[in-house]
Amino acid sequence: MIETTLQEVASLCGGTLPVPACGEHIIKGVSTNSRSIRPGALFVPLRGERFDGHIYVEQALKGGAAATLWQADQPNPPAAAVIVDDTYAALQRLASAYLSKLNAKVVAVTGSNGKTTTKDLIASVLSERFKVHKTDGNFNNHIGLPLTVLSMPQDTDIAVLEMGMSGRREIELLSNIAQPDAAVITNIGEAHLLQLGSREEIARAKLEILSGLQEDGVLICHGDEPLIDLVLSEPETRHPERMHLLRFGTSSRCDIRPEQVTMLHDSTLFTVALPDGSGMTSYKLPLLGRHNVINALAAIAIARHFGLHEEQIAHGLAVAQVSGMRFERTVTADGWTILNDAYNASPTATLAALSVLAELKGGKRIAILGDMLELGPQEAQLHYEVGTSIAPGSIDLLLTYGALGQEIANGALQHFPAEAVYSFDDKEALKACLVKHAAAGDIVLVKASRGMKLEEVVNEWINVEH
Repeated sequence: MIETTLQEVASLCGGTLPVPACGEHIIKGVSTNSRSIRPGALFVPLRGERFDGHIYVEQALKGGAAATLWQADQPNPPAAAVIVDDTYAALQRLASAYLSKLNAKVVAVTGSNGKTTTKDLIASVLSERFKVHKTDGNFNNHIGLPLTVLSMPQDTDIAVLEMGMSGRREIELLSNIAQPDAAVITNIGEAHLLQLGSREEIARAKLEILSGLQEDGVLICHGDEPLIDLVLSEPETRHPERMHLLRFGTSSRCDIRPEQVTMLHDSTLFTVALPDGSGMTSYKLPLLGRHNVINALAAIAIARHFGLHEEQIAHGLAVAQVSGMRFERTVTADGWTILNDAYNASPTATLAALSVLAELKGGKRIAILGDMLELGPQEAQLHYEVGTSIAPGSIDLLLTYGALGQEIANGALQHFPAEAVYSFDDKEALKACLVKHAAAGDIVLVKASRGMKLEEVVNEWINVEH
């Protein structure tokens, strides 16, 4: 983590010291939470429409903070303070300056779906050879990314930073903070249609990752997505000097693609051609689904870019651990399997999860689907189309939750019998239906946007060791 004097903090973030003698104070780490402050940390009070972190500065200093940032329009700063124009901007400047002082390379990861899993896979593979620091969970916004950077050990070789967004110019900001050496775009989906209005605008927002990409940097992107090429061809899109472009995916135009994919009950096997054309390398991924194989291709591309051997890449993928509620597999005491993929959802991600369920062997295949949020004016139609896209024979029972989940059910009823589709607006009623139908050998998929908290239906089983 950052460890320096308060004077150096002021210099890095463009602030001033009200009491110059305090400049000798040593800062160890940065926090925006006064309740979990670590001794010696710099406290950063953030302000919003309904909150002001400055009221917690005294509490943070009493809790062990060595100093605080302090916004210039606030009166009566404490002695151990750095006065700045805006605490958000100062936090971001501090992170960017700290990162530029280190020798670490930066890999930036964005995309509509799969960016957290891809970030975790990249970090696991690179850790076979380098000291890696990665975004914790989805700490990927204008606050989370700077805090991730400032918590990075000074001997880090490579930082793997996830970049999220809800609108235009947000990834541009994050990319300019991080100045990545390599950028990954997993895909262009429907998430944030509500804010951006079209997939074309989503693609433009994702390609903002090029804003801070270094000269001679590499862009690794999903080669099956035509919107990426469309936006790359637009004159407004920045192209760093001597930028390298690598594509991953399934089409022949991709530089790296899977040749054979075999799904087991708890993992996926696949092969990829060696870069010199001399043969194939086999990989085992401790995740289910062809969509996760595509995510793994991005990790393989990054690893090859940084010079890892194929054996290192294969081992890094085999031992990878991904963030929670992303196809977490639990076998209950009654012998049925839960696939908890309830962290987030979009039409693309939901159909990918359903395709995994369709390939699995066992008893009944049960899908529990909830509302997919932030899809904009066409949300009802998009949910209905997910329902109509579920092929007869691919699942045996569909349970939906929420008002938009009802639209999924309505679509499915176009080719499923009524006794195979149930819709609920109450989680306890849904749970009772699940208990009635689930039996040993059955497989239950749980998928919805995070705001629906659909995992509550199965928490009784996924939070217990069996």
